[in-house]
Amino acid sequence: MKKILCYGDSNTFGFNPLDGLRYDEQTRWSALLQANLGNDFKVIEEGANNRTGFVNNKDGFLYSGSKHFPKLISKIKDIDILILAIGTNDLQFQYNLSFHKIKNGLENLIQTAKGKAKRIILIPPVKLSDCILDGYFKIQFDETSISKSKKIGKIYKKLAKIYNLEIFDFNDFTAPSTHDGLHYDKKSHKIIAEKLAEYIKGES
Repeated sequence: MKKILCYGDSNTFGFNPLDGLRYDEQTRWSALLQANLGNDFKVIEEGANNRTGFVNNKDGFLYSGSKHFPKLISKIKDIDILILAIGTNDLQFQYNLSFHKIKNGLENLIQTAKGKAKRIILIPPVKLSDCILDGYFKIQFDETSISKSKKIGKIYKKLAKIYNLEIFDFNDFTAPSTHDGLHYDKKSHKIIAEKLAEYIKGES
């Protein structure tokens, strides 16, 4: 049985943009992935709302990927595939991160993961929609955040090439909900799970 660790933020956790609750196991992509892959795989879900990857998060240890991720991955043995889907919350305007700092932060996570997982799949952050400026999350994201979200994928692709990693971009076939411009709706979660499972099986 192959072990898969899904590490990410609210879109991995399964945040429902309609009510702020968590999608159930029959809806969120990281749980649906298990159903799509079958019994030859064991999927470990490690998503958290508002988790950052590259900066210290005021919400604490669990939400600061730069601190939490190294501790977590050192405890989980025999990881066959790491799916690293982090970086969206680092685009919040309160952090004002440059692309250089984003690159360094992602590189630190990659270097931490190397040797602890047989395969590493990078998932670039969701490309934020303009409608985020009309909803609740305008208290965290602005026009600059939106612009960065549309450019940051290049950093992920560059580092994937440098470190010989895989990259799988959800933005190629889906977009965030029009309700908040940040989180995926039920249909998108289903599509993500299906396409990611197909990719994993095809590359295994």
